[in-house]
Amino acid sequence: MFAHRLSPRLAKSVSHARSTLAVRASCSRTYATTTNADHVNIVEVGPRDGLQNEKSVIPPEVKIELINRLNRAGLKTIEAGSFVSPKWVPQMAGTADVISRMERLPGNYYPVLVPNLKGLELLLDLLAKHPPSAGGPPPPTNEIAVFTAATEAFCKANTNCSIVESLERIHAVTRKALDHGLRVRGYVSVVISCPYEGKVSPQKVKEVTRALLDIGCYEVSLGDTVGTGTPATVREMLETVMGGAGTVPANKLAGHYHDTFGTAVANIMTSLDMGLRTFDASVGGLGGCPYSPGATGNVATEDVLYALKGSKYTTDGDLDALVDVGDWISKKLQRTNASRAGKAILARREREHLEKERENDGGAAEVISAKL
Repeated sequence: MFAHRLSPRLAKSVSHARSTLAVRASCSRTYATTTNADHVNIVEVGPRDGLQNEKSVIPPEVKIELINRLNRAGLKTIEAGSFVSPKWVPQMAGTADVISRMERLPGNYYPVLVPNLKGLELLLDLLAKHPPSAGGPPPPTNEIAVFTAATEAFCKANTNCSIVESLERIHAVTRKALDHGLRVRGYVSVVISCPYEGKVSPQKVKEVTRALLDIGCYEVSLGDTVGTGTPATVREMLETVMGGAGTVPANKLAGHYHDTFGTAVANIMTSLDMGLRTFDASVGGLGGCPYSPGATGNVATEDVLYALKGSKYTTDGDLDALVDVGDWISKKLQRTNASRAGKAILARREREHLEKERENDGGAAEVISAKL
């Protein structure tokens, strides 16, 4: 198993984490048990994963407005930014300002990506300036996300270190974050295929996922970063991760599917059949991956909500309101709206608006148009 190849120091810490995790991560049990079996949790990643690859500089005011609009559209978990070096990810500059000034609703989660201890220290310094108070606003955030990959080549490109080294970094960050009362969510990139190594071993995905959970993550999001996944390959991967020795239960997993080949919604439906109930999505289909040339954005939040309409599944978020948000941010960024459902609903609205105008003017507009 992968854990056997960890450094002795990390292996010992992981073993200790297994015995103490029930106490430290009690908040994650509450999170998992307060939802019914058919409720689908949407983690909105547009403000972080969606914006980080935009070429033009995005002002903090736009990021704040995006998060506020997503709040008002009824989403409960919104990834708000990243405490990474602006040198490497320029679009995430100003995250501290954004999460300090955005609307923060009680009961919502606003995770931020934290790659290392330096990033965590910056976040903890910020939180110290916003201590919780009775009747006051919630803190800027109560959750962080950490990340690694299922292949050595991608991990090296993304974090400039090996998988084991990345897990050692994550362990230090996670331990300190948990000690300060923060929830920790894990990401594993390239769970289906890697732009450098090709097809990825499902067993390796399982080993890395198990390591993140043992370190202290309450949940691990499995990322089809390149977007090559199909229902068949996603099923194969999940069967391995959730089966055999060291099995990972479905309620500890989330799906993060990019829509490069248009199969992300189908992959979500397959994952639902296998017991997963949490999925990452990005309004307007924002996003991509700088380390995966040609990969398109995350599955659009609007598309996920539309696909679940009329099913046994419930989810947070108002579809019509999210269509408006996707339209707004796409225009703001001067990019094409990548949501199929969003574009279709916007086109239907426009058609209905024109039909209403024709009814109001008694067909005069058509007569005038015919004469031109």
